[in-house]
Amino acid sequence: MSTEEKSAAPRSLAEALRVRDDVSLAALLRSRPDLITPVPTDLTQLATRAGTRASVVRALERLDRFALQTAEALAVAPDPASYGELLALMGGDEQDPAVAAALPRAAALLREQALVWGADDRLRLVRTARELLAPSPQHPSPTGLGPTVREATAGMSPGRIQDILAAVGLPSTHDAVSAVSALGGLFADRRRMAALLAELPGESREVLDRLVWGPPYGQVTHDPAAHLRALLDRGLLLPTAPGTVVLPREVALHLRAGRAHRAPEPVPPPVEAAATHRPQVVDATAAGQALAALATVDELLKEWDEGGPTVLRAGGLSVRDLKRTAVALDVPEPVAAFWVELAYGAGLIASDGEADERYAATPAYDEWRELPPAERWARLAGTWLTATRTPGVVGGRDAKDRTLSALGPNLDRSAAPEVRHRVLALLAGLPEGASPVAESVLARLRWERPLRGPQQQRETGTGEARDDDLRSRIARWTLSEAELLGVTGRGALAAPGRALIGAPEAPRPATATDPGGPGGPGDKLPVHHHRTPPVTAPPTPAERAAATATAARLLAPLFPEPLDHVLLQADLTAVAPGPLERGLADVLGVLADVESKGGATVYRFTPGSVRRALDAGQSAADLHAFLARHSRTPVPQPLTYLIDDVARRHGRLRVGAASAYVRCDDDATLDEILADKRAAGLGLRRLAPTVLAAQADPAALLDGLRAIGFAPAAESAAGDVLIARADSHRTPPRAAPEPVPDGPPAPDDTLLTAAIRAVRAGDLASTTPRKPGPGDGEGGGEDGTPGGTLPRTGAAETLATMQAAVLTGEALWIGYVNAEGAASQRVIAPIRVEGGFVTAYDHTADEVRTYPLHRVTGVAELADDAG
Repeated sequence: MSTEEKSAAPRSLAEALRVRDDVSLAALLRSRPDLITPVPTDLTQLATRAGTRASVVRALERLDRFALQTAEALAVAPDPASYGELLALMGGDEQDPAVAAALPRAAALLREQALVWGADDRLRLVRTARELLAPSPQHPSPTGLGPTVREATAGMSPGRIQDILAAVGLPSTHDAVSAVSALGGLFADRRRMAALLAELPGESREVLDRLVWGPPYGQVTHDPAAHLRALLDRGLLLPTAPGTVVLPREVALHLRAGRAHRAPEPVPPPVEAAATHRPQVVDATAAGQALAALATVDELLKEWDEGGPTVLRAGGLSVRDLKRTAVALDVPEPVAAFWVELAYGAGLIASDGEADERYAATPAYDEWRELPPAERWARLAGTWLTATRTPGVVGGRDAKDRTLSALGPNLDRSAAPEVRHRVLALLAGLPEGASPVAESVLARLRWERPLRGPQQQRETGTGEARDDDLRSRIARWTLSEAELLGVTGRGALAAPGRALIGAPEAPRPATATDPGGPGGPGDKLPVHHHRTPPVTAPPTPAERAAATATAARLLAPLFPEPLDHVLLQADLTAVAPGPLERGLADVLGVLADVESKGGATVYRFTPGSVRRALDAGQSAADLHAFLARHSRTPVPQPLTYLIDDVARRHGRLRVGAASAYVRCDDDATLDEILADKRAAGLGLRRLAPTVLAAQADPAALLDGLRAIGFAPAAESAAGDVLIARADSHRTPPRAAPEPVPDGPPAPDDTLLTAAIRAVRAGDLASTTPRKPGPGDGEGGGEDGTPGGTLPRTGAAETLATMQAAVLTGEALWIGYVNAEGAASQRVIAPIRVEGGFVTAYDHTADEVRTYPLHRVTGVAELADDAG
């Protein structure tokens, strides 16, 4: 490297960022949004923030496996390292062509995210990243490598080091430093190292083979065996503590043929297709599931219409109430938790806020029911895709070992939306109609986001992780929930689901016989190979709304037309051969009980269900007319008799509030009630021949009389029959729960442009050379650049300098404090000074501005070479 190139090479991360263009800075800030929260004042502060532990950890966690392996290799490489040295560590002596092809992308990604800086001949890993990834006894490296010879011999006596040199046939040196260098050079020399290892007995080689891929530490006794003594004498094992030895990094790399990782993974694993179906079958299956989803949510909301389960004191549903809901919906408890959470996330249910707090439908539920079925589904699916509440964790334990309950706190998992979207995107990359092998989806996700922290230590030597990490569990839940919701059909992504994530149209299926396809001679099913989509910013609310509208438009033709009729049968049942019109379904849902669901719904008429319809304000004539109008078969005589019989007795008794009372024109009926022992608990007594008073409240009196075989009707204070509707109880207006973001939100283009402009402006002001003045302290550097402190001058000197600059046209460096108290540095060219204000061309903002002089902390002239 020439002298000019050395002087031009960046000496710090800040200098490396300073030479980037705006496009490169925008890519950095988009991939690491925490760096502009808040916007840094200059590039030096940006570089400092990019090197903080929290920010570096977050950036490392978002790397794919090969990029992370590249960073891990740099952490065990010399600092700085050349690109050739990095390639040797990643590809080994054999120079794997796949590694060589993928390494430029990984290195560019690390450099783009400011984890690596410097030219290709001097690559430097950010210090914090090196500390996190470099091997240490407390935190073993994922590479399985140990310390270098220099690090392992740091506390060793010089005499012992000279003994090792003699044992390996090296001449003695005058100092320990040169001795360690000679030993490291021997271990790094492949030819001499091979000769040294050839002298060892087979048992010694077996010991090295056990340590070579890690962990590199082992235990020895105070009197080791001969084969261990041979390794210790030659420095192939070095003591680190009493009874503990380590395999030096240089020795391990020789035994590994130069590779830092046992299994580099330059290429993401493909998502394999388990089966392929016709797209029409997939869409039809998904549409059927979508209809079932709407019916299930509707049934849940109707179940809670008059007030649902009580809210636990800590929030959420009790285990008993979840079981009852599961029985009512005829689904397993985890599936019931999913539907409950989905309705809650969509804002359809909430707590009513009463003293005896219960869950109930919200006013938004009534609005939702008025929407067309496809739009109702799109709202549910859009909610599911972006929700951070994760019903799959219901029944688990939180950090305080408390059970996680449905609708309760601590169910948010900020990674859930990203994982759901990515799983669906992987399905969208398969040929149309193809369902994936679930394990291949999980393997792909683990490659894109390797495990970090304690979970990473559970990985096997082949790089495959156990399936107990949160992202894998969310992915599995996504596959099952998408099928329940109708986003997928038979495991394959349906057309509405593809539109929901904004994916393009499905690619043409590629098979083994297609020369353009990825399959080989043995392939029987299409395989999705490594076509990773470009990383883009999260969709805006407008884009999400457009995607859900498109999904609803694609789904609408797949729904069957609602029916306006049912088939009445003599066994007091009605069969709905398909989805019913809303008005028909509402009335029939009150008049009859659902006996079975599926492609055809079976309703059963009972005395209780008919009485429920009469309580809702219907008369017997209304019910007869309704059934005759909507039945394709004659109304069976048993059903006619049932309605007439219940109607004949309905309303003969009237219940009101005295505490409560019963009145009836037939005093014999009242005599019958008084004589019935089952009515003793109601506290009844006769007030008049046709009136009984009760100690029970009206609701309890109604239930009690119905329990002993009567059919009373409630009445108002004016004597009118009260009509009880199923949807009478609603919560006050409630907002749907907001998703919990996974860190700072990704900045949009407007924010990026403004942030980069502000950082550039602050950097210009902080790095512009200036002449030393009387206000300078220790903050100024020898090169005339400001040392990070604002210039300080008196008011008179500031005014005089400003006025002189107006006459000469020179630029000045000023410190300025705005109305919010935020201090900044600026380079200005004063144009006019009057009335306590200075009007100047602000070089840092690239525009003319006016500043109050009392907010200028000081002023300094720029150096003569500050152009």
